[in-house]
Amino acid sequence: MAYQLYRNTTLGNSLQESLDELIQTQQITPQLALQVLLQFDKAINTALANRVRNRVNFRGSLNTYRFCDNVWTFVLNDVEFREVTDLVKVDKVKIVACDGKSESTQNKNDKWWVIK
Repeated sequence: MAYQLYRNTTLGNSLQESLDELIQTQQITPQLALQVLLQFDKAINTALANRVRNRVNFRGSLNTYRFCDNVWTFVLNDVEFREVTDLVKVDKVKIVACDGKSESTQNKNDKWWVIK
């Protein structure tokens, strides 16, 4: 099962609103809408894992952290994001990191993370 982190993005919200409208007009069933959302979850996780090559460095003060159900959550204050020539400063950021590989294809030293 793919993570559902990206359903709260602009793209995910637009998809959900469109599916809700199609359900309301009885053009699709709720079951079909659920299947579309599950496919979206798989596709977005795969695309981000395989196609995105950009790297951003960041530095900040750790406010809180938590590890629950194999998901890390970090809250940082006074954060600087750097990418080659660009610098962005923010007061506060929340990072949710999930194990990005399935258990069957993962060995102990092979960790990939999806950052929200």
